[in-house]
Amino acid sequence: MKLLKLLSSRMFITSTLILIQLIWFVVFIMKLTTYYGWMSEVFSVLSLIIVLYIIGKDENASYKIEWIILIMALPLFGGLLYLFFGNKRPSKNMRLKLKKEHKKISEFMVQDRGIFNEIFKINERALGTFKYIYEKCSYPLYNNSFTTYYSLGEEMYKDILSELEKAKHFIFLEYFIIEEGVMWENILKILIKKVKSGLDVRIIYDDIGSLSFLPNDFSKKMENMGIKCMVFNRFRPVLSLAMNNRDHRKILVIDGITSFNGGVNLGDEYINKRRRYGHWKDTGIKVTGNASWSFTLMFLEMWNTFRKSYDNIENFMPNFSYKENYQLDGYVQPFSDSPLDSERIGVNVYMELLSQAKRYVYIFTPYLVIDNEMRSAICMAAKRGVDVRIITPGIPDKKLVYRLTRSNYVPLLKAGVKIYEYTPGFIHGKSYVCDDEIAVVGTINMDYRSLYLHFECGTIIYKTKSVMDLKKDSLETIAISKEISLNDCKHALLGTIIDAVLRVFAPLF
Repeated sequence: MKLLKLLSSRMFITSTLILIQLIWFVVFIMKLTTYYGWMSEVFSVLSLIIVLYIIGKDENASYKIEWIILIMALPLFGGLLYLFFGNKRPSKNMRLKLKKEHKKISEFMVQDRGIFNEIFKINERALGTFKYIYEKCSYPLYNNSFTTYYSLGEEMYKDILSELEKAKHFIFLEYFIIEEGVMWENILKILIKKVKSGLDVRIIYDDIGSLSFLPNDFSKKMENMGIKCMVFNRFRPVLSLAMNNRDHRKILVIDGITSFNGGVNLGDEYINKRRRYGHWKDTGIKVTGNASWSFTLMFLEMWNTFRKSYDNIENFMPNFSYKENYQLDGYVQPFSDSPLDSERIGVNVYMELLSQAKRYVYIFTPYLVIDNEMRSAICMAAKRGVDVRIITPGIPDKKLVYRLTRSNYVPLLKAGVKIYEYTPGFIHGKSYVCDDEIAVVGTINMDYRSLYLHFECGTIIYKTKSVMDLKKDSLETIAISKEISLNDCKHALLGTIIDAVLRVFAPLF
């Protein structure tokens, strides 16, 4: 029965069709080069042209070098691999649509310059980070919001249900993965009840992220219930450059006043109702107050771009008449990261925290597939005396990526970075905390796809109680994790070669 279900699943069928296309394409190219020797020269010239194109691009040097090595090592197919998997920019049509919509919503994101003046008196270096985010992706810094940090998905889930019950106007959900199960069923019950009460409920989910978890007619079922639903970048069994860019964001907004962000998708694994890789540890954050407006606008930008909706954005502006229900605590700046522009907001925010750190930086990441620029930033922070600690999974969800993650340990360890593996299971959180002052919690993994190809988002918190909560969680997690030494990273010659090959193919992961 399980085998029949697998064979009839959309994931299996579409993957099989794409595999058939790939095999046919490879055989076709090899036949051409066998019967027409000059074709080999044509593909070599094509690869050279693509290499020159990559060299001329304004992109991270390490990313370019690794693709150049891959293309030159596989002259017949390397250039084509880059076109399908390495070119980070979406189609021209997608870029134009997103740019147009972002311009519309940016009119509703006005920075209170008085807040910047406050930060200037406290920490001019941190102010530079906040200004950078506002100038490059338009999202302001707020001082009238309260944040709650979650060290586990199940803690966050409990509050999600509670806040959903309080919704009075609208509910927006945007997730990479939605999976049918206990978590989703309980959320859906509330959504149906709220729709019947007249609330505007909308869902965006990524089709590839949810491919093996949802039926093909899921969006139709939601619409029939009165829940507006959009499938981002629907997966089709055809080789396509557009399939490269995924919506990896996790956003839940309630009435524009309360929002949730972090690594937690809507699936039972994330709340430990189902265990495949030991204990699943995630991180998340709730934002209450004015800063939630940024998450509302993030959602509407994506929705109005691809749903062709003509919403009056002012209709979703929050009603702060009951703002006495929350406390004010520090500063909050939600932000988004898009492959449509030339700014790598996510990686730059991470490197900003490393460069301004004076005492410590603690990092949660499920994957550590980094380029030379990020590796240098981490190593430099450690070399100048910053206590840099990175916590990665002890039980992997993807064995090849786990091997690739471990292949990056040695230069970091030699620089003085401390690395820990979460022995109880898999750590899916994506967070940085620095010097008891500033932290970021969001969706951005430390791998090429998150940093270059996906739509992502995060929340920077400064001088809030949540910063210290994240620090406490980091130290408690480290205490139950295994510290990795250089001896743990020793391999025979074959293992070293395998690691080197994996690093060449790292941009594909």
